[in-house]
Order: sequence, then C-alpha cells, then structure tokens
Amino acid sequence: MALLRLFDQLISRSVDGHLARCLLCGSSDKIHFGICEPCQQDLPSLGHACQRCAIPLADATDRQCAGCLQQPPPQTSSHATWTYAYPVSQLIQRFKYRRDLAAGRTLAELSAEHLKHQPMGEQRPDVLVPVPMHWRKQLFERGYNQAQLIADILGKHWRIPVDARALRKITATGSQQKLKRTQRLKNLTRSFKAHPRVQRLHIGLVDDVITTGATQEAAARSLLDAGAAQVTSFALARTP
Repeated sequence: MALLRLFDQLISRSVDGHLARCLLCGSSDKIHFGICEPCQQDLPSLGHACQRCAIPLADATDRQCAGCLQQPPPQTSSHATWTYAYPVSQLIQRFKYRRDLAAGRTLAELSAEHLKHQPMGEQRPDVLVPVPMHWRKQLFERGYNQAQLIADILGKHWRIPVDARALRKITATGSQQKLKRTQRLKNLTRSFKAHPRVQRLHIGLVDDVITTGATQEAAARSLLDAGAAQVTSFALARTP
C-alpha cells in the first residue's frame, strides 16, 4: 500500500478543506466522502447492466448484452458504479487530467462502498490489479496512474491486497479516446504482459472508466494467458 500512503501524504494538508464542502455544489451539510447527500442522489447510477461488460441494459430481465452473448469477453464479470455522464464524467476528468486527487479519492471511496455489495462471481478476488499505463506516459505525461490510486482505495475498503506490478503495459499505444472498439482492440493486441505470479488467482482488474471494453479485454486476456483462474473487472464508471 505504499502508493496509498503517498496518495494520503500528497493531499493530507488540503483534503480536509476540500472534502469539508461538497465538490459539486459547495454545501457543507451532510457531506460524505466529499459530496453532499443531495448531490449524491443526483449522480448517474449505472443501474441494470450486462454482467460480462457492464454496459447498461434496457430490459431488466436480460443478464447479458447481445455482444457478450455472441462473443463472450475473457473477464467473468464487470462492475461499475455510475454511467459516464455529468457530473461523474467531470470529476473523473479533473482527477485524470488536472491532478484533482480529492475528486479521485471521493469517487473511489463512494465506489468502494457501492461495489462491495455487488456479486463477484464464485468468490472475492484474491488480489486487485490496476490497469497499467506505459511507463513513459505515467512518468512524463500524467505523473501517476489513476487506476492504481483507485485500486489502493478499493483494496483498503475490501481488505484485498493490491499488486501494481502483476501486469505491465509493454507497448505505448497513444490516446485511445477517439478510436472505435475495433481500432482499440487492434492497438491493444499484445500490449500487456502479466507476471507468472497471477497463476491460479482470481484477479480484480481495476480502471477508472470502461469505455468500449477493449482495454479490459486485452488486459484480462493477458492475465488469463499467464495462468490466472478468472478476472473480474471493476471501474468507477461505464460509457453507455
């Protein structure tokens, strides 16, 4: 949990001030992890979603989307707390691109509370593994891996160890934001490498957002190829 300790140190002098008032409306009443109760009620909950990829489903009787039924992804299940829409999308962008660690911590803490009530397959994950960034991007562009910060907080809440070195990004793929799913999958082929110590383990794969699912599929496939027993995916939000 070394990164979590660093995370706490980075914001220890300002977090109380930031989180004493709602990050969205500025209210100081009924604050829970940095967001007031009324604003929490307005967050775009994911609702009923596909068990395999977490995409929202209109029919409450459906358990999987058509895409997963036709071509099941490598991960056993996927879980997210919110739909990637305002104001969650705004908070994630602040966390991801503007180094707003208070926004990231708020979302991760709230998500940890929500997701702990979700079924996680046959058992809880043995270890949480954040989706890695290529070292050059992490070091020179962003300065930190937001997925690792999220994983550390989930691990603290759920009492599950975090292994940030079990999966590496071995090729730099550039920005994936404007690419379609097929293009993302092509770019991500063989871009991850898992450590053999994942053998026979149930891996909880952690990221900030599930967009097309291509990143989760590529990372999960690498983990399974290295011998992992199963992979469950967790994220703050899911793009509809």
